[in-house]
Amino acid sequence: MAKQRGRTPAKRPLVNQRRTRISFAEVLSQANQRAHEQANRRSDRRGMKSVRAAIAATEMDEDEFPIEWSLRVKRILFAILLLPFCWVTLWTFLSRFEDSLGRGFWHTREFWYFGVGVLWMTGWFTFRLCHSFLLYVYVLGHELTHAVFVWCFFGKVTGFSASAEGGYITTTKTNMLIALSPYFVPFWALVFSLVYAAAKHFMDLAPGWNLFYIAMLGVTWTFHMVWTVWMLPRDQPDLREHGTFFSLVVILLVNLLLLAALLCVAAESPWQDARQFMMEWQRLATTWLGAVWRWLVKACYDFRAAGAF
Repeated sequence: MAKQRGRTPAKRPLVNQRRTRISFAEVLSQANQRAHEQANRRSDRRGMKSVRAAIAATEMDEDEFPIEWSLRVKRILFAILLLPFCWVTLWTFLSRFEDSLGRGFWHTREFWYFGVGVLWMTGWFTFRLCHSFLLYVYVLGHELTHAVFVWCFFGKVTGFSASAEGGYITTTKTNMLIALSPYFVPFWALVFSLVYAAAKHFMDLAPGWNLFYIAMLGVTWTFHMVWTVWMLPRDQPDLREHGTFFSLVVILLVNLLLLAALLCVAAESPWQDARQFMMEWQRLATTWLGAVWRWLVKACYDFRAAGAF
């Protein structure tokens, strides 16, 4: 978060003297720091692990998440190895999306209803309408996602807190998927999809409700994306726990795969489109691998020709 500039008193080094009211960012930082301290005290008493995360404090010690240098290096190297997969997946997604538009997908009502939902939520977020309420909804979904993944790994949630000022859970188990799940799982989009599926199963809904569902899917999915992007630069403990660079690469790759899955589901033949996506991914991966290999071979020949070896 940006720090305030100006002459500061001795006891409050980060506060501008000219301000008479504390900023929204500082409220979030101070409240979340208190929540973190409470979570640590509870986890110390019960021997539990604390998954803290929705809004991070602005200043945190580097030793708060001690990672061995060997493990840190391994994660960085693994993240670097994942980058080509991210690139090929992104290239494949854009290629398949362009093909879908070329086949007239953008003429369909589903595409336009989804797009209206995306634009509506983007505008709502941009103009900060009901910002505090939406922040609370996001934090609640963030922590509930943590909790669901804890239960999936047969752990127990012993403490839960969510508010517009931050959130955390305390649990008997934590791992990479538990820590990073809120950044690639659109919680409220999934909840709305389950509610709609249940309503469609038990009631005879008119065809127009399907378009309403697609529009709301655009709203809820965009809600997840814009708030996740808003949260990522704010020094999230979730990311630092497993290494920021490694975590960001994993989040990018999984979100690209989810986008690709969404594109396949929207197609007329989802299974056939998924198969075509995998074949296109394999073709592009082979093409890029061949290009890199040829570049390396040419570079070796150039070095030899220059007398470097």
